[in-house]
Amino acid sequence: MRRPLMGLGAAGSVLALAACGGDGGGGAEGEMQDVTVGVIPIVDTAAIWLGEEQGFFEEEGINLDIQTTTGGAAAVPGVVSGDFDFAFGNTLSVMVAQDEGLDIRFVTNGTTTSGDAERDFSAVVVPADSDIQGPEDLAGKTVSVNNLNNIGDTTIRHVVEQAGGDPDSIEFVEVGFPDAPAALDRGQVDAAWILDPFLTQVLDEGARAVSYNFVEFDPELDIAGYFTTAQRIEEDPELVESFQNAMNRSLEYANENPDEVRDIVGTYTEISDELREKMALPRYRTEFDRESFQKLGSAAVEYGSLNNEPDLDTLLP
Repeated sequence: MRRPLMGLGAAGSVLALAACGGDGGGGAEGEMQDVTVGVIPIVDTAAIWLGEEQGFFEEEGINLDIQTTTGGAAAVPGVVSGDFDFAFGNTLSVMVAQDEGLDIRFVTNGTTTSGDAERDFSAVVVPADSDIQGPEDLAGKTVSVNNLNNIGDTTIRHVVEQAGGDPDSIEFVEVGFPDAPAALDRGQVDAAWILDPFLTQVLDEGARAVSYNFVEFDPELDIAGYFTTAQRIEEDPELVESFQNAMNRSLEYANENPDEVRDIVGTYTEISDELREKMALPRYRTEFDRESFQKLGSAAVEYGSLNNEPDLDTLLP
């Protein structure tokens, strides 16, 4: 079931956790089960939309209801309370939830950095005339991220430190992705962390990328996945397995059909054909890369976003 189209402004925080709502699970054998999944309507979630279109979920006995959301504070509590079935969220946000004692777990991967150090879908950008030339120059500067103490500032701190800059001297401020280009243009921040489709727009308007932070952190970094509660996994394993099967087929299909990814994005957003053609695409793969996942968790502990190292055996399928 498709929800109304949402414009770029509604996409909000690309890497903040998405919420989903509805009654799920529990159907008798042979019956279709209603499953509601919350996703942010941007390129990162194209795979699930393609999977619905291709009938992968229906073949698994799932009547899929995709709920578009801007992400935010309702996601984890909604999943934990049982109001929602599954949600799309970035890897560090789920680590933070685990760190705070919430037993939620990934069931499938969702999106991975492109691995292209020349043009990824995530970058730190500056005005064309800025004296900031590389990540080391971000030390002592004001940098916008969509959420503090999350995957954006953690990866940026690491990249700056690796380049020889002082990560502790960066002043991070919270600005949503749709508002970041204007904040940069008005001089409210020295640099802005932006993801596609907003990234392509701001680069077209003359901004410069000084760091493709995801790729530079680790070219195999998984950015986000689909998660649910440990209770749901234990109490309804057949539903979880069916969702995993359909979602993994969707990821494989998206990864093999980039033109269809660009087309499907146009059905649930108002992104223009021209912009969709220029967008950098992530990879959609089924397996999590444990090494880069652990590396992100360790960096989050180092920079204060986590108190404890993540338990990968619990978090990952």
